[in-house]
Amino acid sequence: MPTIFTILKFVSVNHRPLASAQVVVTDVQGKPNGLLSDLVHDLINDALLFVDLGQIETADELIKQLHDHTPLPDDVLDEYGKILTEPCFGLNVAPQKDTIEIIVHR
Repeated sequence: MPTIFTILKFVSVNHRPLASAQVVVTDVQGKPNGLLSDLVHDLINDALLFVDLGQIETADELIKQLHDHTPLPDDVLDEYGKILTEPCFGLNVAPQKDTIEIIVHR
């Protein structure tokens, strides 16, 4: 089953990585999950600036790279690790809202 890490690694818009403003995490009914969306936004805006996802194969490897190359504290990296391994049940592209919805079970 794909995870949020998988989505961030393989989904692009116009041949560019997803921008945090484009990503919303929702449940299967389409209700936004603000906490998970905020974590994904932080991850995209802050952490992914320091690594090349194309060179990373797993969420654990990403967390190790972030640990080695950023001053992010362990508790933040733990939260990133949890969100990266969150199972995804699909994607919903909403072009009228310019968003990509990552669908999770929560």
